[in-house]
Amino acid sequence: MHKYALCLAVLTCFAASTALAGPVGFKQTTLADASSDRPLDVAILYPAANDGKTEIVGETPAWTGLALARDATPLPWQHPLVVVSHGYGGTWRNQLWLADQLARRGYVVAAPNHPGTTAFDRSPRQAARLSERPRDLSRAIDAVMADPAIAGSIDASRIAAVGHSLGGWTVMAIAGARFDEGQLLEDCKSKASPIACKVYDELGIEQTTGAAAQLGMDLADRRVKAVVSLDLGLARGFTSASLATVQIPVLVVGAGVEVGARSAKLESGYLADRLPQSTSRYLEIADAAHFSFLQICKPGARALIEAETPGDGVVCDDGDGRDRATIHRDTAKAIAGFLDTTLNIQQPLR
Repeated sequence: MHKYALCLAVLTCFAASTALAGPVGFKQTTLADASSDRPLDVAILYPAANDGKTEIVGETPAWTGLALARDATPLPWQHPLVVVSHGYGGTWRNQLWLADQLARRGYVVAAPNHPGTTAFDRSPRQAARLSERPRDLSRAIDAVMADPAIAGSIDASRIAAVGHSLGGWTVMAIAGARFDEGQLLEDCKSKASPIACKVYDELGIEQTTGAAAQLGMDLADRRVKAVVSLDLGLARGFTSASLATVQIPVLVVGAGVEVGARSAKLESGYLADRLPQSTSRYLEIADAAHFSFLQICKPGARALIEAETPGDGVVCDDGDGRDRATIHRDTAKAIAGFLDTTLNIQQPLR
């Protein structure tokens, strides 16, 4: 691990921003594209006026939701924008906790469901189009920037991306990292990161004509000025040469508690060791597990999930230290501090 491995306390010191008064607005939209068969369900959170109807968003029998103001009027000044990418089999609800905290600091947050790798769309054809995931984020950026009525005016010079698990892979691709399928498959022979290799096999890329070639292309979006990776997977397919030339600031967050064969050192550590030391930061949260970056489970949720899908109850497990709400609070402060600093944001935003 390089010399920029930092403790949580140091990163939270960056967060001088002040939470804004007023509610967080919430909208959902579906992005259709005449040239695409990949409609995107996008959730958008934003600083809002006091004229929306407050409701609980994102709640399920297992997961807690948040009180947000649906369709409230966006506040008028220019906002920085963060696009959020969920993990394999997840949804935009997974990082609702983070989107809410960023919106309270003045950010607009747009989070799409990625077709093929979301809980609501497991189409094998779409899953194999892994290269579309970074483009999904670019489409969300396009939509929010094109229409100020959605969430207010966007500052085009202050756009960032955050992703968890396969979403962490997605934001690194959008930052300019290049993927080499041959490199990953060779690494899989050593069984260094078996869960990542299992996911890659499930995606069906090897069996889909042209998918690997598309995956190896430049998927960067130069409008994105900073990225945050939360305990990513498939990192070991990124080439060392491309990681060394990533030109934007990167915060790599790893979970210190191993779940199964998931290891922060094998995935997030691989990334952190190869990124430019002058612009990257590595943060390992000792008592966080991979799923600590999901929404908070309700009491009894673990048993409920386990009964429905044996083995999946692990999504409610954290480490032996702090509870998930506390991990969320401190992680959100670290991310907001990093983004405020790298995007040169002075709070409060007006």
